Amino acid sequence: MAGRPKKSKIVSVDEAMALVRDGDTICCNGFVQSGIPEALLEALERRFLETGHPRDLTLFAAAGQADGKEQGLNRLGHEGMLRRVVAGNWGRMPKVTKLAVDNKIQAFNLPQGVISQLYRNLGSGKPGTFSKVGLHTYVDPRLEGGRVNEITKRDIASIVEVDGEEWLFYKVAPVSVALIRGTTADTMGNITMEKESLTLDNLTQAMAAKNSNGIVIAQVERIAERGSLNPRDVHVPGVMVDCIVVAEPEMHRQSYATQYNPAYAGRIRVPLENLPPMALDARKIIARRAAFELPPNGIVNLGVGVPEAVAAVANEEKILDYITLTAESGVIGGVLASGPNFGAGVNADAIIDQNQQFDFYDGGGLDLAVLGMAECDALGNINVSRFGDRLIGCGGFINISQNARRTVFAGTFTAGGLEIAVEDGQLRILREGKNRKFVERVQQVSFSGDYAYERGQPVYYVTERCVFRRSRSGLALEEVAPGIDIERDILAHMAFKPRIHEPRQMDLRIFREMPMGLEADLLNLDMAERISYEAERNILFLNFEGLYIRVTDDIENMRHALEERCKKVGQRVGVVVNYDNFRINPDIRDDFADMARYMLENYYTTITRYATSAFMRMKLGEAFAERDVAPHVFETKEEAREYLERQSRSSSSAAAPATMMDMARGG
Repeated sequence: MAGRPKKSKIVSVDEAMALVRDGDTICCNGFVQSGIPEALLEALERRFLETGHPRDLTLFAAAGQADGKEQGLNRLGHEGMLRRVVAGNWGRMPKVTKLAVDNKIQAFNLPQGVISQLYRNLGSGKPGTFSKVGLHTYVDPRLEGGRVNEITKRDIASIVEVDGEEWLFYKVAPVSVALIRGTTADTMGNITMEKESLTLDNLTQAMAAKNSNGIVIAQVERIAERGSLNPRDVHVPGVMVDCIVVAEPEMHRQSYATQYNPAYAGRIRVPLENLPPMALDARKIIARRAAFELPPNGIVNLGVGVPEAVAAVANEEKILDYITLTAESGVIGGVLASGPNFGAGVNADAIIDQNQQFDFYDGGGLDLAVLGMAECDALGNINVSRFGDRLIGCGGFINISQNARRTVFAGTFTAGGLEIAVEDGQLRILREGKNRKFVERVQQVSFSGDYAYERGQPVYYVTERCVFRRSRSGLALEEVAPGIDIERDILAHMAFKPRIHEPRQMDLRIFREMPMGLEADLLNLDMAERISYEAERNILFLNFEGLYIRVTDDIENMRHALEERCKKVGQRVGVVVNYDNFRINPDIRDDFADMARYMLENYYTTITRYATSAFMRMKLGEAFAERDVAPHVFETKEEAREYLERQSRSSSSAAAPATMMDMARGG
């Protein structure tokens, strides 16, 4: 690059930072508190404080890589040092955030995944990124365009239409300097990452800078001889690296909380059996209820805060072998770390680059996302990104919440001093939190309830005292904890009234100290025990009370169990089904109705159903009628059985089995 003569790639940190010029655009590696090139940032800050240069920098940062105090990107938070910042997370860099809130810099808050993908597209010579991520949120230019303050005028994203569908197009900008980090570099600049907990965007940032005619500066902890590194271990090739800086150990911690943990680097696997169970507090109650949504063999993302506890519950319930936990940082499998090490993990199956993880998420790879919620309104909109002058940022929240097949927002019902107690399986609110979370209108739309409903995405809102679902008309109260009074403990602390129609009780196991036995629920291991046969009347009783059908495999397992039992009976049977507190993933209702029709055509004479919930009776009736399956759903077992016996007598007198059309009409 003109003005930057070639030198030995191994240089001092001050020599490297002297190459950063006024007006440069910088991108910096790191995720939350991990993988940050701290030595480079410290030297850049020191140079500015001593000389007043470099000034007017533009910063791109996907994950808000800082400690929330002085380190990381906070080192750039000096007036005059920055001119413009595009970041996914702002909450961890309060010094930079203050500049934005005070209108001292131009500032954007974009989805973390979009920023990560922009590095890749810049490196490959593309003009930007097409994505649906951000539509109908504050990132949408029809709302706020992701702009943080008044002095930020122009849009980074624009609405475009492709084949009749709306997309957002995010424009790229050239990168002058990439600050990356690895473990070992050889004298040619080839970099390995054997002691890093994450690989993140090191490679794509290097490509973005080199193909923008910029420079790449890498921080490592040691130097190896040329030719001594296994080429398969090289994550960033030396042809993309201009300068290598060897950092002191204190400036090259794995995270700000951890100097080095070989488990985070995948060098060892740790036993999980002896991890102590969580205390039965509000956090665990919420995590336990959220864990009921975990899909067997599903791929799951857990957000920071309360959602992190779902991993601990899954470990306590011994179901980690049946789900795959992931983090947007690139971790797939194992148990995710929390606190300052959030983003790392132990016993992982794989660690991929951050932009690749977001590609997978955006394409629909997540079966479930469990994310936090700070504000929720009557439409089911969620705000996690901004509260007045308190700028937090969305991080990966928008990518994840919009694109997961099913999303659960998990958090306490109120905030700021909430105290609860669990006594004899009953939940008591000892002291209410000072701040309402369920507000008339969220301050900023980080997630659109309307957009989710239009796309058929199931969305639940889980608290310690109740569970809501996004319905056609907005938030609907689905479940209430034992001991909770709806008027006193729920409605009195909401700024709006949700739809309320026969909410059921939250599972009592959630409020007991012992493990819940979630493995049996997750795998429907008790399916055979739910089937009983009365030979005298030739009636098969199916007790589906409390059953949750999550995935198509659940339907197939049910069909197999029913077929086996019917074959043992040796003749067609009448069937009575208890659907009290039955739940099914809306995505597979048609598959479930098809299974019921198959059983009716091949093994049943007549089928009747009962559910005490009028809403459940209506929904089941609609679902079965649409699939040409007899839609009769009664209120009590006695009514269902009486109807079945009448149909049996009628069929006997006709001396012919009921046809499919007859049964669809009721026999």
